[in-house]
Amino acid sequence: MTESALKIAANNSPAPVADPLTVLHHWAEQGWLRRLDSALAALMRELDPAATPVLLASAAVLTHMEGRGHTCLPLRLLVTQPDEVLAWPATAREEISSFWQTLPASLSDWLASLRASPLVRPVTLAQAGDAPQHQPDQGQPLVLGGTENDPLLYLRRYWLHERQVAADVLQRTAASQTVDEDLARQWLDRLFDPVASNAPIASQVDWQKLACAIALRASLTVITGGPGTGKTYTAARLLALLFAMDQQPRHLRVALAAPTGKAAARLRQSIDVSLQELSLRLGDKLDLATFTKRIGAARTLHALLGARPDTRQLRFHAGHLLDVDILIVDEASMIHLEMMSALLQAMPPGARLILLGDKDQLASVEAGAVLGDLCRDAGSGRYSPETARYVRAVAGQTLAPEFLASGSQATELAQQTVMLRQSRRFGGLIGQLALAVNGGNGGLAQSLITQDKTAVLQATRHPSLETVLELAVGGRAGASASFADYLQLVRQRPAPAGQDAARHPAWVKSVLLAFDHFRLLCAVHDGDWGTRHLNQSVQQALTDAGLLKPQGEWFAGRPVMVTRNDPELGVFNGDVGVALPGARGAAALRVYFLDGDSLRSVSVSRLAYVETAFAMTVHKCQGSEFLHTALVLPAGGAKVLTRELVYTGITRARERFTLVEGEAGLLQKAIAQPSRRASGLGLQLEHPASF
Repeated sequence: MTESALKIAANNSPAPVADPLTVLHHWAEQGWLRRLDSALAALMRELDPAATPVLLASAAVLTHMEGRGHTCLPLRLLVTQPDEVLAWPATAREEISSFWQTLPASLSDWLASLRASPLVRPVTLAQAGDAPQHQPDQGQPLVLGGTENDPLLYLRRYWLHERQVAADVLQRTAASQTVDEDLARQWLDRLFDPVASNAPIASQVDWQKLACAIALRASLTVITGGPGTGKTYTAARLLALLFAMDQQPRHLRVALAAPTGKAAARLRQSIDVSLQELSLRLGDKLDLATFTKRIGAARTLHALLGARPDTRQLRFHAGHLLDVDILIVDEASMIHLEMMSALLQAMPPGARLILLGDKDQLASVEAGAVLGDLCRDAGSGRYSPETARYVRAVAGQTLAPEFLASGSQATELAQQTVMLRQSRRFGGLIGQLALAVNGGNGGLAQSLITQDKTAVLQATRHPSLETVLELAVGGRAGASASFADYLQLVRQRPAPAGQDAARHPAWVKSVLLAFDHFRLLCAVHDGDWGTRHLNQSVQQALTDAGLLKPQGEWFAGRPVMVTRNDPELGVFNGDVGVALPGARGAAALRVYFLDGDSLRSVSVSRLAYVETAFAMTVHKCQGSEFLHTALVLPAGGAKVLTRELVYTGITRARERFTLVEGEAGLLQKAIAQPSRRASGLGLQLEHPASF
């Protein structure tokens, strides 16, 4: 419904006024809202019997938006184009239109209604850059923020999290650290090879070297880049640089973390490999071998912060800080707003935090798109003249004019953000496809995937469930990696006695590595093309092929993903493992997990919160890579498909990628639909006076 349509409706006779709660409860019964959404509106009326229809509708839609990953509700869009905000099926539009005609037609009237409520705390900026119009904080459950032109409604806790993250980011990027520029230049020249003088102009800036120089200056650095751009390679060299330049290097406390166990294990493995290479390169100039041994195991963020079962409270917080000097966090795009707030508050004031991630990947499952908000101008650089001088002196890098800015564009955050631009791993067809998708070029993406003759890329011509099952059981022509790879190894279990028993760990590792040869990635959980149905169907197909022998819920070869954190067991949401017999005799099944080169296991009897993991959502596979990835786009699911989802799915493939479209044209529709999460974090970073 457009603004003009609303004006016409306002000039007509008023529509009969239905009780707003009755309407909202009906919408929940239809599945258009969650019951939680209409329940919040009911709570608002309970707290304020005089609550207006505007307040009740806004509250219900606000919590509905939070459930879809948004941290706030853009009120201008809601008032003028509710269809765009709600994105409900066509059958709901008539009811939306009918109800909206009972509400004020102008944004100013909506704002006046909200400001008049004792349940809303107005903190709106009158104009961008002006002092905020704060009202006393009386614990109101809703906060009206943003600007007069673009007002944003928040649940109180999300506004507080945004404010906290913005304040901590600004404080950390402004806190300058003294840098011995001559010493830094000497070490950076040792750690990085010089760029070839005949390299293309676009490649003549060594962004990895520049990122290390930038990270020396403040206690927060954001390094973003696509697959293969060397984020962890850069982080390893940064660690070596900090070790080399510290006056008491033996006392440096370094921690590594990521949102999932898989991503954390890959981070540690990548860091170790890079530091070993550097150790050989530098020889006795730097004792990196000893330094590497002192770096603790990479952990999930939940484990790092001390998550506890049955409570949102963490062991480490502003009153009990982490015991670290340097913290590197990978896959930062997966970090939701509340977790980022907790992480920043738990960091000691002088410690360095380095965030690594791909700003173009899917945002977190929970509310927020923090890395995207922090990196929204990363592509253009926006470096100040002082930063340009600094990186020329310290890293020997000259920034082109298009990466420079002046005045208000040269924010302190921009000076501590670096985008890596050359991909060393994704230069082939998979990389070209990912770039085409990320750039919104649907025509090029379609051409690449349909005209490839090398079998690297393939789109199924006649998609069906049988097509997916054939991929799972035996792969396809030119891409043989499938679940048969690991199940054939499951059959080769060493004898549980004598010398063969000693081979058990190596066998388990081989099974787990082979399981990562292939994966089905889905956009949704439910329906014929969702993870639940495909996991059941794939299990049956593998059983029919004689590759599996299920006996009840648990059986040898069952792959599972942990769905709930359990620090006591040492397992966390997103960890993926395989159920296998133990090393002794007819030992009971255990689920084995591989963290780099280290194995850990848990008895199946102790794992209550797991699900079968032949098929996973794209969200859950972030931080992982597979030799052959098959991305399944669901029929009838165009609205849930986004450019970021497809891009993330493609970049999970290391050697082969297969696209399965439930109906024709889904790839094009997804590419044309970039994900946009409502957030006020960027505004709070631009206008710190709003705190």
